[in-house]
Amino acid sequence: MKEQRLVNCVKLNKELPGLDRIPIPGELGEKIYNSISKEAFDMFLEHFKMIVNEYRLDLSSPATDKIFEEQMREFFFGEGIKLPDEYTPPENK
Repeated sequence: MKEQRLVNCVKLNKELPGLDRIPIPGELGEKIYNSISKEAFDMFLEHFKMIVNEYRLDLSSPATDKIFEEQMREFFFGEGIKLPDEYTPPENK
């Protein structure tokens, strides 16, 4: 059995299991692979699902790929989660 690769996750500020592979090509993908845990990456995917639904993004569009990378960069290495200006949280009932 393959030993789990640990990373010092900059998002969650602790050592956790890392991703199994580089998530996207290029420098950003390598940076995420080396410094983001699986747990933090899963948090980002949930965040991005909300963005896709809120903006009704076309997942086959190259423009969506650019938004995906921008959101990823901001989520992991910027100021953190920034919800769309138009987003209104669901009311608790």
